[in-house]
Amino acid sequence: MPVFMNPFAKHDVSEFPGVLIPLREAERHPSVVGTKGDKLDKLDSPSNEEAGRGAELVYSPHTIEGLRTEVEEDIAASGVDSTYDRKSKLINKAIQDIGMGSYNWQLFILCGFGWFADNFWLQGLALTLTPISLEFGITSTTVRYTTCATFVGLCLGACFWGTASDVIGRRLAFNATLFLAGVFGLAVGGAPTWIAACALYACLGVGVGGNLPVDGALFLEFLPFASGNMLTLLSVWWPVGQLVASLIAWGLIPNYECADTLPSCLEAAPGVECCGRSNNMGWRYFTFTLGAVTFLMFICRFFLFHLFESPKFLLSQGRQAEAVATVHGMAWKNGKKTWLSEEILNEVGGDPEVTSETRLTSRQILARKFSAFSSERIGPLFATKKLGITTVLVWFCWTTIGLGYPLFNAFLPQYLANAGASNAPTPQNIVYRNYLITSVVGVPGSLIACWTVDLKYVGRKGTMATATLLSGIFLFLFTTTRNPSIQLTFTSLEAFFQNIMYGVLYAYTPEVFPAPNRGTGTGIASFLNRIAGLCAPIIGANAPTSNPAIPLYVAGALFLSAFLAM
Repeated sequence: MPVFMNPFAKHDVSEFPGVLIPLREAERHPSVVGTKGDKLDKLDSPSNEEAGRGAELVYSPHTIEGLRTEVEEDIAASGVDSTYDRKSKLINKAIQDIGMGSYNWQLFILCGFGWFADNFWLQGLALTLTPISLEFGITSTTVRYTTCATFVGLCLGACFWGTASDVIGRRLAFNATLFLAGVFGLAVGGAPTWIAACALYACLGVGVGGNLPVDGALFLEFLPFASGNMLTLLSVWWPVGQLVASLIAWGLIPNYECADTLPSCLEAAPGVECCGRSNNMGWRYFTFTLGAVTFLMFICRFFLFHLFESPKFLLSQGRQAEAVATVHGMAWKNGKKTWLSEEILNEVGGDPEVTSETRLTSRQILARKFSAFSSERIGPLFATKKLGITTVLVWFCWTTIGLGYPLFNAFLPQYLANAGASNAPTPQNIVYRNYLITSVVGVPGSLIACWTVDLKYVGRKGTMATATLLSGIFLFLFTTTRNPSIQLTFTSLEAFFQNIMYGVLYAYTPEVFPAPNRGTGTGIASFLNRIAGLCAPIIGANAPTSNPAIPLYVAGALFLSAFLAM
């Protein structure tokens, strides 16, 4: 196979010679072999016939009957049975047997770009609010509507790309999101007015907002089930995005920013020294750089890595042969073998010449997407009193944290410069330096969160509750001082525990919901989180100017409320 390939090329199994092996010779995953046994009777063996109708038949995992039994067990757990679902479960089995390899690790990095870009631009926006307000003559509270415009784009992007990827394919959406973010990120730096900056940030949000749902779904569909914690590890890219944005901002914005005592050139009289584009280029250089970095990540995805289309998407489109070829391609990249073939798919899931249920129409795909929010899907989350209370509390945590997190982090540079007292504002170079240090300290939090997911005795709930409580406490402590060094200590500790909280919350949430309704529970949690985040800049923009710490009190109270719910 050539080094460079058409990014949207269709594949055939003939491109990957030597990958396919007989099922009987395949190396099945230890969890399957361990439970099914390797030397068990076949369906038509005499011993089974003599055992009588009441005997439970167990089949070798290296036979078609064994695969069929495994798929039926998964179907029974999911509660959805169709030709498409049976074949997609079979593809999951094949990917599980291939295991983690170079293709998955490369995909981990490229999907990590999505997590990186999400926080990269959220923090980038926060870091540009002050110079934008100086240049365009917008008050420090009104300029927070820039964040509101961005969150509108984020919500639209998450809804659109999450759904569109099921219709147009993961591969196109995967590349388009970063492309849009890069293009509009570069365009933000040329905004002639504040309204134009808000509009461009909103368009940027449409691209960035699609990263998490599309990248997460794509990575998960190529991820062996036994490596599920890798999805949690993706969250490590989130604080790295903040760290890089902080580093770039520290080098550019303070050095090319007008004095905060100057009036805007849009309001100043002729001949009066003022703050305008010519002497306030720092935030523009900054967004140009962020846009270039984002575009570079797109180039890496599109030109330097050949992404196979999701086999489940191909299966939903009736392109079964390509779906099998994709699994073969993954095995080839990983230096492994696979037993998956069209013949096995047809034998277990049904022959497409006989049944037409494999292909899903666009309407069926959308119906499946939105069925997660139907009463039939939501109802089981309240089947018992205990489960109902758990569901409400988990959704409450996602909502309160979704509001509290941006209420503090989206305006942190402003807080570092102005929060608390009537003293002179903190110099901008100190503000951006402290923001960078806070970002550095926050990175280990995500790594620790990945480790604590399986920590004995402490567990997910203990770690998550402790981290949430400490995050809220340090938010309140931040408001008690005007000293930049002490503020730095509190913001660094808050960032550290906040990343632990989010990392564990991502791992914990899917586990508390029943398997057949897990997607519904987590989907609604994510939706509530985004909607709450949209409200944060509205609260921040309308907070009384007499006490700029009020949004911090609200954020701290929200974190403590989430702690009580845990």
